[in-house]
Amino acid sequence: MKRLILFTGTLSLLLAACSISTPAPTATPTAVSTVAAPTPAASPTATPLQMSLRVKDGTVNCRFGPGINYVTVNELHQGQSARVTGRNDSSNWLYVRDPGNPGGFCWLSASVIELDGQADLLPVMPPPFVTVTDVSLRADPTRILVNCSQFPQTVFFEAEVTTNGPTLMTWKWEASTGAMSDVGTMVFERAGTQLLNEFYPIGAPNEYWVKLHILTPNILEKQVSFPVSCTQ
Repeated sequence: MKRLILFTGTLSLLLAACSISTPAPTATPTAVSTVAAPTPAASPTATPLQMSLRVKDGTVNCRFGPGINYVTVNELHQGQSARVTGRNDSSNWLYVRDPGNPGGFCWLSASVIELDGQADLLPVMPPPFVTVTDVSLRADPTRILVNCSQFPQTVFFEAEVTTNGPTLMTWKWEASTGAMSDVGTMVFERAGTQLLNEFYPIGAPNEYWVKLHILTPNILEKQVSFPVSCTQ
């Protein structure tokens, strides 16, 4: 509800006569601090822990991985030294800079060296990724020449597969006729070479090939060709 306020004329004139205009106060500017924040000091980069070792006696193998089931990549001799940058979980194998391969690394057994520090202080390094490093494939016979009435013929294949450590390998065969084998498996308990054997029946003269596909631990292919012909 609105309220109505009435003033008499005399009171209104009196109030008007007594009213004095008061100027608005001038605002005083406030000083703002402009002190710059200190620049944080750069943190020093941590230097990887390294130690030195010396071969105690004889000739020792420096291997691709931490164990005798890995391939040897170099040899160190009595009194020879190397820089150590890591270890395995149990500290019985040490990860070292390969003296014979600048920029390379290999693994030495802790039992054949003297270390100038505590191995447990070194970082734990994971074992390397094992791969198939080489595949050779041959056919027997390498070519066939028979009377045309002597089909079918049989060709045998042998593959030598080499790894640099323990792994599970999977593979399959493929022929130029479109035939494909099932996927096979082979266990490598240590670095080395194992054989794969297969045979293939030939029903007519042609230029044939057979290919071996390595599927795991890495992908490789090897192919061999063999001509088949006949006479009447």
